Amino acid sequence: MAGARQPAVDAARLVGMTGGVELAWQGCVNARDLGGMGSIRSGAVVRMEAPTRLTDAGWAAAWSYGVRTVIDLRNSDEIVPCIAPRSSGMKTLEVPQDPIGTPFHQHWSTVDNLASPLYYPAMLAKYPGPVIAAVRAIAQAEPGCVAFHCAGGKDRTGLIALILLVLAEATTGEIIDDYLLSYERMERRYAQLGAGDQLSKVSKLLASHHTTVEASLASTIASLTMPDFLLEGGLSEADLAGLVARLTTAPGR
Repeated sequence: MAGARQPAVDAARLVGMTGGVELAWQGCVNARDLGGMGSIRSGAVVRMEAPTRLTDAGWAAAWSYGVRTVIDLRNSDEIVPCIAPRSSGMKTLEVPQDPIGTPFHQHWSTVDNLASPLYYPAMLAKYPGPVIAAVRAIAQAEPGCVAFHCAGGKDRTGLIALILLVLAEATTGEIIDDYLLSYERMERRYAQLGAGDQLSKVSKLLASHHTTVEASLASTIASLTMPDFLLEGGLSEADLAGLVARLTTAPGR
């Protein structure tokens, strides 16, 4: 990655605690570039919450940063109009992650509402298809930065980020810190919704299952063998090569 060309950056770019880059796009509180963790370069992929509140200035900053594809991981019934239109040159792909209507979804909805890392191992073992579909969409996206999101940018987004970071050989500590950062960034938004301290609630839930957020994530990370997981899940060799190139190689190189 040494010598890689840095992307165009708006004035509100902040150095992140995890080694990535936090992005202060107006109307968005939980956007960050995964570059700097493992072998991922800056300007390749951005994780964020739903861009529903992005202003015109926020969308302009995303465009200036290089975002050309936005991947929406939500279910269709969660999608609501954004307050400001995105650029006509920015492509949006819907790749829902929750296996709605399955016994799996019904079970985990009662366990953690698919809103903690507790469900990650079962999802990857029983329903890897949606995850592979999201990774494939990133690999096949048109040139430019890819931003992916769910609602709060924490769990579905967190799982896709985890997959990319494990592939890129980020450390377990980096991946855990990146996941936890979403609770901090979304704290005010959750408070506005009357949802309270989500990290405390999730930590209590996981304690009832004799684990912690950190231990649950570390277990999932340790269980993944890359790139075998992706290839066995149906990602083609060509898409794997494209994904690695997108994550690690600066445009024009």
